[in-house]
Amino acid sequence: MRGGAASRVAAAGAAACVIAGTAAVTVAVVAGPGPGLTGYVSEAGVADSGYAWTYRIGVFALAAALMLVAAALPAVLRAAAALLTFGSLATLLSGAVTCSAGCPLPPFERATVADLVHGGASVAATAAVVFAMIAIALAPAADRPLRRVATVAAAVALPLAGAVGLAMLAVGRSSLVGTLERLLLAVAVLWGLVTAVTLAVGPVATRRARSK
Repeated sequence: MRGGAASRVAAAGAAACVIAGTAAVTVAVVAGPGPGLTGYVSEAGVADSGYAWTYRIGVFALAAALMLVAAALPAVLRAAAALLTFGSLATLLSGAVTCSAGCPLPPFERATVADLVHGGASVAATAAVVFAMIAIALAPAADRPLRRVATVAAAVALPLAGAVGLAMLAVGRSSLVGTLERLLLAVAVLWGLVTAVTLAVGPVATRRARSK
């Protein structure tokens, strides 16, 4: 059920999950044996890493955050809620299926089935979040604070997402891709946190559709 106390509770839970999940993933990336900015964030979750479960727990918490934000959104934002629900499931899959050492991806490296599943799920999850930002930004019936946050986030995330995709195809695993990926994920996390807090403290008033 959308709106009211239930939505606020879901939003507050989403904010807590974003903070906890981001903290866990950051610890795994910083303290783990990964190659720093040269590699992907997902490399913190490879099976032989001592921080693999720290990373996984963080990813699962972020998946829960997306689902809770979807539940907290007002009914007029069904498209964004559907995208975030899909993004949550894709994030869950990316955490459940870990990549091999180095998280190899084509066209420069030979990848296993698990690498492809993990990489595909991660890309799909990130894309779903960016499209959810756009859906909220373009929804005339959405609350103005939600639209403002989504507009700014989408304006930053879209070029970053395009740059990551081009860099992965043109350069492959490198410090360039690693840096761009981290910037894109930071934008997604900040948007999720600010959106969750906005929904929690409200009021999230929505305007009636103009067609009525």
